[in-house]
Amino acid sequence: MTVNGNRVKLRCLALALIGVVALTGLARGAPMVIRYSHVTADVTPKGQAAIKFKELAEKMFPGRVQVKVYPNSQLFGDDTEMQALLLGEVQFIAPSLAKFGRYTHQLQVFDLPFLFKDMAALERFEGGPAGRRLLASLAPQGMHGFGYLHNGMKQLSANTPLRWPHDAKGLRFRIQPSTVLAAQFVAVGAKPRKMAFADTFQALQSGQVDAAENPWSNIYSQGFHTVQKYIMESNHGALEYMVIGNARWWNGLPPDLQKGLAQAMAESIRYGNQIALREEATFRKQVIADRQAQVVTLTDAQLQAWRNAMQPVWKAFQAEIGKDLIDAALQAND
Repeated sequence: MTVNGNRVKLRCLALALIGVVALTGLARGAPMVIRYSHVTADVTPKGQAAIKFKELAEKMFPGRVQVKVYPNSQLFGDDTEMQALLLGEVQFIAPSLAKFGRYTHQLQVFDLPFLFKDMAALERFEGGPAGRRLLASLAPQGMHGFGYLHNGMKQLSANTPLRWPHDAKGLRFRIQPSTVLAAQFVAVGAKPRKMAFADTFQALQSGQVDAAENPWSNIYSQGFHTVQKYIMESNHGALEYMVIGNARWWNGLPPDLQKGLAQAMAESIRYGNQIALREEATFRKQVIADRQAQVVTLTDAQLQAWRNAMQPVWKAFQAEIGKDLIDAALQAND
């Protein structure tokens, strides 16, 4: 057991004791405490969705439900939140789809570079039969999938302009723990470094890593544009989250609570996605207005060069992901 693992176990034990106290209180009429943990700032679409769920759930069940939202990795970081959920120490989390690799290879479809042409195509895929099947596929792993949260299309950032794929050669890119994302940067000669989101700013600031990929909301809310000189408008992928709950806890809820909380969660996801689609351009403008990083608009020829360089990643992971899923994603572009 690693030191980090021991810390997680101790924290989970402490939270378990809190949970016992909460359940005892519930029998006396105290509200049921629901913990919703995530790793981004309140200002992001995911942060706003979590706050909206709290508002809706507590309004729907006054005095019966209390939702505690923990943003910015306050409770668990993105390297420990999945374990915490499965142990029952949090009830809801909204991890990036790149975090599910150890539980299913199918969700890697969302990490394939340049697969979805825009957010509208992504929504068509997620709302279609393939997207709904992926939500349900996590039940055997102890997770209940509620829906997908957007955070916008990803942009490249670095301290040198990355206009062509060869410009990335040798650069150390911070990535999420995804073999697809690692392969994506290896394909252009870069050196991927898997790293927790909470550690990214300091790593960029100190030079531990040279570059990253993030949507505009993360770039602005985390201040990445203050420690990166260039932001390339690549739109090479989308950062998507799945809101999941502990399946055992969820299945044990009274029917009325389950129905009401599901309704509140669905509404909060719609709310967060509306913000993501509306504010993507706003966050971009805020980054430009700060004048700390230069935004580089790539030409059609440059974008095509990036697509060509990363295209082999699709074939490399087709067997793991499933050709049917990749085909369904491509059809959503039409």
